[in-house]
Amino acid sequence: MNRSTPSAARPGQGDLPADALALARFVDHTLLKPEATTADVTALVEEGVRLGVFSVCISPTFVAHAARVAAGRLAVATVCGFPSGKHVSAVKAAEAARSVADGADEVDMVIDVGAAKEGAFDAVRADIAAVRAAVPAEHLLKVIIEAAALTDDEIVAVCRAARDAGADFVKTSTGFHPAGGASVHAVELMAGTVGGALGVKASGGVRTLDDALAMIRAGATRLGLSGTAGVLAGFAGGEQAAAGSGY
Repeated sequence: MNRSTPSAARPGQGDLPADALALARFVDHTLLKPEATTADVTALVEEGVRLGVFSVCISPTFVAHAARVAAGRLAVATVCGFPSGKHVSAVKAAEAARSVADGADEVDMVIDVGAAKEGAFDAVRADIAAVRAAVPAEHLLKVIIEAAALTDDEIVAVCRAARDAGADFVKTSTGFHPAGGASVHAVELMAGTVGGALGVKASGGVRTLDDALAMIRAGATRLGLSGTAGVLAGFAGGEQAAAGSGY
């Protein structure tokens, strides 16, 4: 699939989706639970197609299968160095390259959060650059910064490192860190730092229509949702609490 994202990828400031279909184009429909099965991934892809989402996001072991099932009907995203980020850069790069070879259109890599906490931002940038070198330019690279575990200054520095290393997006969270997931404040800070040069993905704890719209209002240009159907149902006045968890 071509890497060019629909208009929802980088909408103008203040642009909000007016209906469920428009919101769906912001969504990476996500299943990253360790106990997920091949059948679960097949169901995820088919549900994603039915809902009209931009992509599915699944673990690396499922990329080839998801790409076959998707058959160009939606993009396939996967994760790299997930969820801790505590992988040698060469290992992350190899994982990313394998995922692309298996059919991934997008790769969401996790930084070494500890390096960021130590102020080793050159190391963070080098880590991202190693993965960028392994992911061809026509494939999107998103950088998961685990914003809830960082101070504001650290968030700004990591976003700058991602920009300088050639990433396409910065992303709030894995959804697995005990510090928490996405917040409006973090998204605003990330969007302000990258200034439209990169996309911003909000993921982790976005479970209702109100949550999703708040993130987009704050500057998110992509959403990682595990309970997509429940979020989209909010437009019809239905149940807004998503059934998914773990992302």
